[in-house]
Amino acid sequence: MELFFDMLRSIVYGVIEGVTEWLPISSTGHMILAEQVLKFSLSAEFMKMFRVVIQLGAILAVVVLYFKKLWPFCSDNGRDSGLAKHIRWPVMRMWGKILVACLPAAVLGLLLDDWMDAHLYNSVVVAIMLIVYGIAFILIERRPRVPTTTKLSRITYKQAIIVGAWQVLALIPGTSRSGATIIGGLLCGMSRACASQFTFFLAIPVMAGASGLKLVKFLAKGGVFTLGEVGTLLVGCIVAFVVSILAIRFLMDYVKKHTFTVFGWYRIALGILVLGIWALQSFVLA
Repeated sequence: MELFFDMLRSIVYGVIEGVTEWLPISSTGHMILAEQVLKFSLSAEFMKMFRVVIQLGAILAVVVLYFKKLWPFCSDNGRDSGLAKHIRWPVMRMWGKILVACLPAAVLGLLLDDWMDAHLYNSVVVAIMLIVYGIAFILIERRPRVPTTTKLSRITYKQAIIVGAWQVLALIPGTSRSGATIIGGLLCGMSRACASQFTFFLAIPVMAGASGLKLVKFLAKGGVFTLGEVGTLLVGCIVAFVVSILAIRFLMDYVKKHTFTVFGWYRIALGILVLGIWALQSFVLA
């Protein structure tokens, strides 16, 4: 019976991951709230890994939705000969910019992963980051601006590096990886749609690397998957995949006509709620 309830909890986690990973509202903030209500019967080590590896379902959604834009190979590009004729060079150049943007976060994430889990994964840090970046979204959207980059192919290496620097800030829980990189994109001249799409693509190597790291650490510490844990992880990933497809389509349609201001106000409200729950547990119920 407990396994059945763990599966239901995994479905809820999958929905939260699928929605909050792509909307700039912080998946970590929502996970902390969910953990107050959804108590799995699984080990703490598994749950630490589960919270990250469930992202694989969300990554797969990006690959499926944007496969044609992401796949760098073709039968004949109509220009080159030999092996080079099978390469779609604009896509290959885009991957170069994606990798450049991901390097800073990948290196620092690898070095600081355990330290951040120990010192920064707490309600106060998450709440502060939710509020700070919520205010940032509101202020940025109030500033008059004309985007200089509206297509992915027009993104420069300089812009990719700037967005990559903002992605480093997303290592702090509660920041929101998509939120930080979208802000970085907006500040360096990208349109909302362009910044959002570039954010989706950046997620592939970053989230795949983070998931792989957590999985390796889990196994290295002697972790062994039980049948229930495998089922819980698979269900969470599948739900995250389906919900991510819907969330990505919603965001791309939304930013064509609206600003990110509503997400800023939502982040502030969520941050206040997280702080309130922390204060209640720390000073009233303690």
